[in-house]
Order: sequence, then C-alpha cells, then structure tokens
Amino acid sequence: MEELVKIIEEMGIPFAYDHFAEGESPDPPFICYLIPNDDNFAADGIVYYKIDAVRIELYTDFKDPETENKVTAVLESHGIFYARTEVWIEEEKLYEVTFEFEIPG
Repeated sequence: MEELVKIIEEMGIPFAYDHFAEGESPDPPFICYLIPNDDNFAADGIVYYKIDAVRIELYTDFKDPETENKVTAVLESHGIFYARTEVWIEEEKLYEVTFEFEIPG
C-alpha cells in the first residue's frame, strides 16, 4: 500500500483512504481511494502471488478533463492499465470519475 500512496501523491490532488472524516473533506477536486478486494493467484490453498484490486475515485464539482488527465498521466507513467467510469452524483452535486486497476499486493 505504501507504493500506491506514493503513486497517488504524484497526482498532486488531496486524498484519503475510503473517505475524509466528517467536516474535513476539502473542496473539489479530491480523491478517495480504496482496496475493496483482492484477486490473488492461488492453487491448492496457497497464495502464490498477491494482487490488490484498487479503486481511485476522483471527485470534481464540474467536468474537469485537466484534472482527470493528471490522474491518467500518473497511472500511465507507472505502466498501470486501468478501467475508467464516470457518474454525476445528484445529491452531492459532484462528478465521480473512477479508475479501477490491479497492482501487486
């Protein structure tokens, strides 16, 4: 996870694991990241290679291709293949752009 934090720091966007504490969320843009599960390589009940599934959620209050490009540029500079999705969260009045990928655990 230390390597993942270094990668996210390179993006230059405030971030927290899973969520910011109540009342401590910065103004957008900001990132929440989490490791919701793993996809380990295993056989015969033994894990041979640990793989973490990672989700980086970028929140912005307007469509912000420049900030999205910061995230993708850092991921691509580390050779990370990612899947990207986007949704408008009406209740929060925020765009959520999600980048999902796997890294060694």
